[in-house]
Amino acid sequence: MAINEPGALAEVTAIFERYEEALVTNDVVVLDQLFWQDGRTIRYGIAENLYGFDEIAAFRASRPSQGLARELQKTVITTYGRDFATASTLFVRPDIPGRCGRQMQTWLRTPEGWRVVAAHVSVIEMG
Repeated sequence: MAINEPGALAEVTAIFERYEEALVTNDVVVLDQLFWQDGRTIRYGIAENLYGFDEIAAFRASRPSQGLARELQKTVITTYGRDFATASTLFVRPDIPGRCGRQMQTWLRTPEGWRVVAAHVSVIEMG
């Protein structure tokens, strides 16, 4: 199995960047499109545990659309073969001074394209 095969890495990097743009602009249509629309998709958030695409979509629809800007740091994208990848990043936001956000996503190539099948977001004190 090839780790970080250039073509797969470029694809996941581009889709990760598309996800980030949709996140900070609250483009719910794109965010929903990029999650695997399946009951087995999981997203653990800062204050919520979401099981299945329907719960994730409901959260996105009701989430405030202000204060979403953030700066990414130490982003690491790793592909395993041509169809599986992880994306991990730290982020800082002006509304959470002294704290650091952490985001991890598991991406899978599906017939519809790359989709997040599992995600985790948390915030910790900066050390």
